[in-house]
Amino acid sequence: MQIKVPKEAQEQIEKINAVKDKMSILDRYILFQVLEIFIMGIIIFTSIIFASDTFITLIKQITLYGIPFNVALMIVLLNLPQVIVMAIPMSVLFSTVMTLNKLSLSSEITVMRACGIGLNRIAKPIFIFAAAMSLFTFLVNETVVPITNSQSKTLAVWALGQKNIPNGKQNFTFKETQNFEDGTSFMKRLFFVQKCEDNTLKNVTVVDFSDKDALRVIQSQSGKTSPDGWQFIKGAAYTMTKKENILNSVWFAQTTADFGMDVKDKLTEDEATQYNVIALWKYVENNSKKHHDPKMQSIFKIELHNKFAFPFTTLVLVLLGVPLAITPPRVRYNRGFLFSILIIFLYYLLRALSLSLGEEMKITPLLAAWIPNLILFILGSILYYKKVYTIN
Repeated sequence: MQIKVPKEAQEQIEKINAVKDKMSILDRYILFQVLEIFIMGIIIFTSIIFASDTFITLIKQITLYGIPFNVALMIVLLNLPQVIVMAIPMSVLFSTVMTLNKLSLSSEITVMRACGIGLNRIAKPIFIFAAAMSLFTFLVNETVVPITNSQSKTLAVWALGQKNIPNGKQNFTFKETQNFEDGTSFMKRLFFVQKCEDNTLKNVTVVDFSDKDALRVIQSQSGKTSPDGWQFIKGAAYTMTKKENILNSVWFAQTTADFGMDVKDKLTEDEATQYNVIALWKYVENNSKKHHDPKMQSIFKIELHNKFAFPFTTLVLVLLGVPLAITPPRVRYNRGFLFSILIIFLYYLLRALSLSLGEEMKITPLLAAWIPNLILFILGSILYYKKVYTIN
């Protein structure tokens, strides 16, 4: 049995389908412009973040600790995922504000509103894109970043242990010095090596001046480097105290010293970025009694809550950016870039303040991680409500 649809109902269905087609075109149009500026934002903000602390730290490792250039380049690439993750919320905000500001200045948003398309509908594809980027940030932070950060640290320690190993060279010496801020320096250790083959030192002698109260000398038939330090095989260690002039000697089959590994402890210390949520939660639980320093416990708890708070930042920034990007008719210049910078500055100012209070245990770790998002969410909700339900 075939049901005949009235002509009026058929016309209404056709109109609805036409509106749906137009809406899908509108979504694609807005998303294309947002995505185009988002890619540019990722490049810009990744470069800015990477050129600050991350790049300076890597340069110090190359110049001060003799890490080879090819190894340093690999460390740079391994640090990129974490930097990109940090740049995603800023890039989404930047693309949102610039896109809507451009549409507003060209009166396209005014035309859309005149056709009955409200701000909620215009911003819908942007919020969907922001939600997708929040999920992407969380997934990358949980899967890629912990692995690459751990590999980066391991590679840095390995490269540090391999420094000053001139393969194929015979009868050579090299020294390790420590520089002070006033420009002076002193020799910490002096190495004498008969020859080096396959990264193995033959007939090596080390004179250690690092202890101001004693002089230490190590002599061994062979030696090599490892992530744990310098390994010496079949030798003797002599220690002479400078005050009592007492000489102690010890024979060993194998021993390990951390010569040349002054920053090993810093490089290998635990960081929250090396763990996903489950591993970090277990680490906090297992080490709550191990760490007697309450401040360290608070820092790791803050990072645990931040695993969820940071991805949510993308949505919060968009909620604040959308109403600010809609330019009043009397304004005829693009102020999107300025608003982006101001919002980012406000967010990181609040973040730095809340993290400092959390680390000093003035507030709980939960509040320390979520306060910036909470403040910006309230501010963004107020502005968004006024923009949607107020005629400008």
